[in-house]
Amino acid sequence: MESVFVVGGAGYMGRGIVQACAQAGYTVLINDPDEGLIQKSMAEIEWSLKKLESKNLLKESTQTVLDRIRPEKQLTAAGSADWIIETVTEKEELKRSIFKQLDSIVPPEKPLATNTSTIPISRLAEATMHPERVVGIHFFNPIALMGLIEIIKGEKTTTAIFDRAADFAISLGKRPVRVYKDIPGFVFNRIWAATIREAVDLVADGIVTAEDVDFGMCAGFGWKCGPFAMADEAGVDTYANAANSLKILGEEGLAPRSSLLDDMVKQGRLGKKAGRGFYDYNRK
Repeated sequence: MESVFVVGGAGYMGRGIVQACAQAGYTVLINDPDEGLIQKSMAEIEWSLKKLESKNLLKESTQTVLDRIRPEKQLTAAGSADWIIETVTEKEELKRSIFKQLDSIVPPEKPLATNTSTIPISRLAEATMHPERVVGIHFFNPIALMGLIEIIKGEKTTTAIFDRAADFAISLGKRPVRVYKDIPGFVFNRIWAATIREAVDLVADGIVTAEDVDFGMCAGFGWKCGPFAMADEAGVDTYANAANSLKILGEEGLAPRSSLLDDMVKQGRLGKKAGRGFYDYNRK
């Protein structure tokens, strides 16, 4: 079975991708320079696997899946992997810097994938000498349960790499949706961003509470989780970065008009990881 190297794998999205790949039988290298963060993420993955196992949703034992995951602090180890997936914070310069490094480490015949949610693949591929092997593989949360992955073709991505990425998604038990034009936010995040824009502005204007929006989207539209509960889970800073990225990319209409998300980040209200976001997790 092939191996997968997940850059930034100890982050929220990264650890979900690590888990999905390990469950599918891949050997996975979870990469992050912070060893403590890797250990914390491994504990989160173990908790998630045990929860799935308790509900008979895991085909193998938790330990069998965990044994396929190996911590890796150095980016240079990516050269030996078959799949490299970048999952760092939604900041273009950071991602471009990583792709420039990966391009010199990973043999040119191997694909370089990004899990970016808003940044066009072609802009990241510009940082490499081999833009034809750069492709978007965009996962959705909760990764362990969601059956969707967007596969995004950059301007210079070859059809062979595009097809390989779709096959990779299928190997994870997911259904790939092919995105043929490389636009900011791709398909589903553009639809999602429009929802978040309205939800955030309605709350910021004092028209409705975050709790009632979450309740309404679940009770009225069948969502499994409301947008604000989801923001707290992923990190309010993650949502703020995505919104600001859309503005930078000229898609202001898809970002909230209010400064609520940025204000919450400045206040340290980052969601569950900080104990408080749209909800207060310190309450007993």
